[in-house]
Amino acid sequence: MRLRRHLAATAGLCAGTAHAVTGQQPLGGLQKGAYRLGEAIPVSCLNRTIDTGEHVSDERGQLQYVPFPTCNETGRPLELYFGAESDTNCTIPFVTDEFFHLLEFYIHNDAPLTCRIPARPLSQSEHEIGPAATSAEDHIPMIFALSGQLQLSHLHIANNLNVLLHAAPRATHPGVIDSATAYSTSPATRTTRTVIGDALPLRLAIRWYPTTSLPSGWAGVGGHLYFSTLVYCLLCIGATAAACLAYFRGVEFPRRMRRHGADRMGGDGLRGGYGYGVGNGFGASNGFGRGPGKSD
Repeated sequence: MRLRRHLAATAGLCAGTAHAVTGQQPLGGLQKGAYRLGEAIPVSCLNRTIDTGEHVSDERGQLQYVPFPTCNETGRPLELYFGAESDTNCTIPFVTDEFFHLLEFYIHNDAPLTCRIPARPLSQSEHEIGPAATSAEDHIPMIFALSGQLQLSHLHIANNLNVLLHAAPRATHPGVIDSATAYSTSPATRTTRTVIGDALPLRLAIRWYPTTSLPSGWAGVGGHLYFSTLVYCLLCIGATAAACLAYFRGVEFPRRMRRHGADRMGGDGLRGGYGYGVGNGFGASNGFGRGPGKSD
């Protein structure tokens, strides 16, 4: 009797183990891969109310994301491309009343334009339900820091933005996005006037970095003096000195020598002019004096 119970328990344990292994097999198929160079990356943004700018939650209490506004150039919401740097235009064709009020929140920094992108490519099922409806676990935040000025009847929006994306180190996580951000540039000088009903052109300078480190671009002293500039100045000084030396030795020095020699010859009475002679008479026309003395 005990043997029968032991065999039944062993069989149940084996069946449970087999079921567990079988249940883990689909997880291998759900593991996400890596981005390929140039693969599209969808951008979705946090949905907010136009009254207070508060975020909107779905029926499950999760933050609700919606696709980035449609770009007039492509007819699709904004998409980035893995590893592809470009200067891209995304013109939002029509600023609605709701979107205009959201822009006021974004520019006044009452509520940021909070977006996100998938760290890895979406699976087929996630593509079917839409990137905006997928879980936040496999996404990384991407804040669009819009700058500008608020006016009573319109907005001045700094529509030139730098978009910076960092890929995870290739040695450990190839084809994975680590972090991203976007921000307006020149908010005091390069803006576009926007009212309800206008189009909003966004000019995006998209740059990728292969690691999480940001390379330094400030190599000079004060951003003006560089080693190459110093070498260039030294070469200019050397070339100028060589040219001056060649001019002095080839042109100016011979000219001064000829003038000096001519001055010395004129001082000895050998120049063709009128001068006074030496003696009691006065000089002849060739500059040699003649007196009343004896002449041979």
